Amino acid sequence: MNIENTAADWLSYRPEIRVLDCTIRDGGLMNNHHFEDRVVKAVYAACTASKIDYMEIGYRASRKDIQMGEHGCWKYCLEEDIRRIVGDSIGGPKLSIMADAGKCDYREDIPPKKDSVVDLVRVACYIHQIPAALDMLKDATNKGYETTVNLMAVTTVGDRELNDGLAMLAQSEAQAIYVVDSFGALYCEQVRRLVAKYLMYARAEGKEVGIHAHNNLQLAYANTIEAIILGANYLDATMAGLGRGAGNCPMELLLGLLRNPKYNLVPVLKCVEETIEPLRKQLGWGFDLPYMITGLFNQHPRAAIKFNAATERGDIADFYEAVTEAH
Repeated sequence: MNIENTAADWLSYRPEIRVLDCTIRDGGLMNNHHFEDRVVKAVYAACTASKIDYMEIGYRASRKDIQMGEHGCWKYCLEEDIRRIVGDSIGGPKLSIMADAGKCDYREDIPPKKDSVVDLVRVACYIHQIPAALDMLKDATNKGYETTVNLMAVTTVGDRELNDGLAMLAQSEAQAIYVVDSFGALYCEQVRRLVAKYLMYARAEGKEVGIHAHNNLQLAYANTIEAIILGANYLDATMAGLGRGAGNCPMELLLGLLRNPKYNLVPVLKCVEETIEPLRKQLGWGFDLPYMITGLFNQHPRAAIKFNAATERGDIADFYEAVTEAH
């Protein structure tokens, strides 16, 4: 791959780039998806005014055996809830939902596109769930949706297994395959290697590559830049970086970087200042020592989540030692 030519495209702008806002979906992991309608409407309005390509409004998950009230409506994204937000709006971003392999009764829970305001179904899976993900992608495509796939926890997957998985996903209906730094553990050099590998498989089948970065090591934005330079064209970000734990690549930084004149940064700045930042004290996302430690050791952030949720915060040195021993 000629990286110099790709970088030159980046220094102007690439019209192929698509920006996806996942503030409500990823941020919902911080409050069990209990966002007030006014927050969701504010993010949707900002995405519309900023000409962001896609807004991921939440998950589509099975409602079997659920405990009523445990999760807000953006865990399930029923059509009536989405329509309550977007109404008959024209010119807004395409709407996306995420469906986790093994957690969505997709044949029943995802209606035909003609009956839905959703445009894009993003399937998320772990490496061992690829066969199930392939069925989900085929089902959603046959129903008329755009589709992409997020291969999660890639930092735990060996090269041979990853190669086999990418070869399968490249043959799927997905229009893009995402590099996902689930644990916020990737450094820029690793992102370069992974994006190059994904591109090799994806482009051979006419597909794009995306990047979804977490900020445990304060590298989500830097890693997104690396992915852009290499040729990733699907870019995830969130307003003020709102997302699980340490959060995600901030949308305001990403739009400030991109040279495409169609994007308008100002509505995002207003949304961050007026709607998202006031939630920070309540939700507590962002750079934090426990999330940094799990990122350093390529561990799922569940231990950091538990540590931070304790009534009395424990000793950070003890936490570090516990994660070190688990590693």
